[in-house]
Amino acid sequence: MSFTAINPATEEVIASYPAHTREEIEAAVSAAATAFTSWRITPFKDRAEMMTRAAQILEDEVESVATMLTSEMGKTLTSAKGEVLKCASTMRYYAEHAESLMEEEIIASPASRSGIRYQPLGTVLAVMPWNFALWQAVRFAAPSLMAGNVGILKHAHNVPGSARYLEELFLRAGFPTGVFTSLFLGHQELADLIADDRVAAVTLTGSEVAGTKVASQAGAYLKKCVLELGGSDAFIVASSADMARTIPMAVTARVQNNGQSCIAAKRFIVVEDRAQEFIDGFAEAMSTVVVGDPMDPATVVGPLVSAEQRELLDAQVSDSVAKGAVVRAGGHTIEGRGFYYEPTVLTNVPRDSRAGSEELFGPVAVVEVVKDLAEAIEVANSTPWGLGGSIWATDPREIEQAIDGIESGMVFANALVASTPELPFGGIKKSGYGRELSAHGIREFTNVKTFYIA
Repeated sequence: MSFTAINPATEEVIASYPAHTREEIEAAVSAAATAFTSWRITPFKDRAEMMTRAAQILEDEVESVATMLTSEMGKTLTSAKGEVLKCASTMRYYAEHAESLMEEEIIASPASRSGIRYQPLGTVLAVMPWNFALWQAVRFAAPSLMAGNVGILKHAHNVPGSARYLEELFLRAGFPTGVFTSLFLGHQELADLIADDRVAAVTLTGSEVAGTKVASQAGAYLKKCVLELGGSDAFIVASSADMARTIPMAVTARVQNNGQSCIAAKRFIVVEDRAQEFIDGFAEAMSTVVVGDPMDPATVVGPLVSAEQRELLDAQVSDSVAKGAVVRAGGHTIEGRGFYYEPTVLTNVPRDSRAGSEELFGPVAVVEVVKDLAEAIEVANSTPWGLGGSIWATDPREIEQAIDGIESGMVFANALVASTPELPFGGIKKSGYGRELSAHGIREFTNVKTFYIA
C-alpha cells in the first residue's frame, strides 16, 4: 500500500510513500508511550515555548507550506495561506491560554477543600481528512499537546506531504521525539492501533461511514472518542435579510475550499417573500465565479480533490435533475486537465433525490423555498446531520428564533459558520459528538479528576 499525492489541477503524481511497516509502527507507539511519561509533567511554560516556535516556523514558511497544500488537494493558494496562518494563530492561542484553561477548579462542598483537576490521558490517535490537511491536524494537536498528551496522526492517503511536514515541524520546534508522530497506516493497522493499550483515546474528522467504524472500534476497547463528521449546513435567508450582503456571502459559503468543507453551507432555505430576489442574484453570482488554476490569485474555485470526488458530485446532480431539479447555474463537469466542476445552483430539488438527501462535497448549492422562518427551521432540522447552520436576518427576533430552533452544534447569525480557538467546534446527531477548540476542546482528552479533602 502506498500514500500518493496527485495534483488535482494537473493530474500529475507529486510524491508517493510506502505504508509504515509493523516494526516501524511498534517503534513509534513505544516512543510515544515513553515520551508521555515526561511530557505530561513538562511545565506549561516549556510546552508553550515550543508551541510558539512551531507557530513562528509556520508563519516564516507560509508561502512554501501553502504551495504544498494547494498542490496536494487543489485549494486556492489564497485559501491555503489563510489555513497556514490560522494554524499558527491557534498554536499561539493555546500556548498562551492552555495553563489557565487547565487550571484546578475549587468547588464548594462539605469538604474542607474539593474541586477538579484536569490531567492528560496519554497517547491520542488522530484520524484526519484531506480537505484541511494542516488545519484539521493542528486543531487536534495544539490543544492536546498543550494539555500534556502525545499524539499519533493517521492522515488521509492523498496528503502525505502535509502529514510528514507536521511531524517535522514539531521536531524542529523542539518537541521531544515521540510527542507527535505521523504514520502511514492501512485499515487493519489502524484497527490494531486503536486496540493497543498504549493508545488512550481516538479522534476522527471525516465521513459518517468512517466515524461509525472508528467509534465502534474505540468503543470495543472503552476508549474516549471524539468525532467531527459530515454536515449539510442550512443557510437560512429570512424576511429581514440584507440581500446586498447575504448573496455574496452565500456564494462564499458554498464555494469556500472549492465546496469541500464540512461546514460549508449546502442547503439555502429562503422564505418565499424574498425567494425570487435571492435565487436570481445567487444564480447570477455563482455563474460568474472564477474557476481555474488554484495557484492563480484571481481564481476563486479550484479543482475537486480527485476524479472520484468529481464523478460522485456529477452523479448526485444528474440524479436530481433527472427527478425534476432545475439547474439555475452550472451543472456540469469542466472538460480538460484537472478535476474541475462548474459552480452550480439547483432549485426544485426533490427530497428523495441524491442532491436532496446526501451531503454535497463540491461547489453545488441546493435552494429550497419555504413559507416562513418557522418552516425554514423545520426544513433545516429535517436532515440527519447537525454540524452548523446560519441565519441571515436584521430582525433580532428572527435571529433569536433561529439560534434557539436550529438543531446543530453551532449557529452563526449574519456570518459564515467557522472555527475559532476561543469557541467550541462540533456537532450533534450524525455529525458526531465531542468538541474541539476552546476550553471544551483542550479538556476532551483529559481525566476530569475530582478531589475531596475531608
